[in-house]
Amino acid sequence: MNKKEEFFPDGTPIDPWFYDTCLPELFELGTQYVLTQHGILDDGKVYTEQIQNLIDTAAANGGGVIVVPAGTYLTGSLFFRQGVHLYVAEGGTLKGSDDISDYRLCETRIEGESCRYFAALINADGVDGFTMCGPGTVDGNGLRSWKAFWLRRTWNPKCTNKDEQRPRLVFISNCRNVTVAGLRLQNAHFWTNHIYRSSRVKYLGCRIFSPVTPVKAPSTDAIDIDVCTDFLVKDCYIEVNDDAVALKGGKGPWADSAPENGSNERIIVEDCTFGYCPACLTCGSESIHNRNVILRRGKVLAGNNLLCLKMRPDTPSHYEYITVEDIEAKVMNFININPWTQFYDMKGRTDKPLSAADHITMRNCVCECDTYFNVEKREDQYRLCDFTFENLRITAKESRFLEDAVENMAVINVDVSER
Repeated sequence: MNKKEEFFPDGTPIDPWFYDTCLPELFELGTQYVLTQHGILDDGKVYTEQIQNLIDTAAANGGGVIVVPAGTYLTGSLFFRQGVHLYVAEGGTLKGSDDISDYRLCETRIEGESCRYFAALINADGVDGFTMCGPGTVDGNGLRSWKAFWLRRTWNPKCTNKDEQRPRLVFISNCRNVTVAGLRLQNAHFWTNHIYRSSRVKYLGCRIFSPVTPVKAPSTDAIDIDVCTDFLVKDCYIEVNDDAVALKGGKGPWADSAPENGSNERIIVEDCTFGYCPACLTCGSESIHNRNVILRRGKVLAGNNLLCLKMRPDTPSHYEYITVEDIEAKVMNFININPWTQFYDMKGRTDKPLSAADHITMRNCVCECDTYFNVEKREDQYRLCDFTFENLRITAKESRFLEDAVENMAVINVDVSER
């Protein structure tokens, strides 16, 4: 039977690529390079150089797969090459060092800008066909840096995310046809997965975790999508101490003209379960254009925001054709649209760049929340128009609805009751 044709919010057909969700098998990934067969042991030592040499050897021999067997293997930053994949077996853990000196300092992309910073634990750049998979675990081992960050923030409340010098767990850039499947990705020092300037990326059946207690894992976003096209997140469990899926793309008063920045388009997040996370789907805080985004068929167990549109006063942003549908949620805010002023910098620009959000649809949702419509009207900073709320069942402590916050707001079969 042929699948019924589906469409993105602007009417563009959803490509068949999005429906191919078969999980990769180890035997499909080529010659196997098992860590323990190359002197890399579960003995508490850091084996960065040895694992990198194994990756380079596999690449020189035409490709293959680095296999992490049962046990725990410590490493610093690793750089995967064309044709070389990663498989973590049942009971296996690839664990990051908690010493920042084990991570290479290099030109990279972080927090909406290109700069010199630390590489991630797992890096891939310019690769076509990179796969990370298996039932095992990639563990960032971030506890030490979390404690240090909060101690630094106590000493200096204005310290930034980068000041503590923390590596990300995964950074994939300038790649195509990427699959991350089945893995448990946890305890990142900083962002968990950061994908930049890449296309045709799938996260399938992953478990992405960082703790809220007893030590909060600061800024450990689950998946940051940064200037990407054709991106699927499916059947994942996400529980982190920051945004679950965040759409990035650049920041600053002239961010929309910088060549390293750009749009995110054709993004689908479906059939996922969210444990606690401050936001399930976020646009911002460094983002200039997002179009054709779908969050659907999900369950939110606890969180702050179902949909969050961060409107940064120093960055021109346009969020359009976003649909949230068929979601069951327990959150603080059903929708949150407000100015975002953390660490913003006008850099001498005297006029405020105007932002917009339009063609936002939320439908077929059942939600228990504190606030139904946490939306601030700020016509001097951003314009909201063409929103549709349809078939919603909302129970809220605060059911207030600001009717004039959105131009051309359609409300169809919406039941909001106070609790």
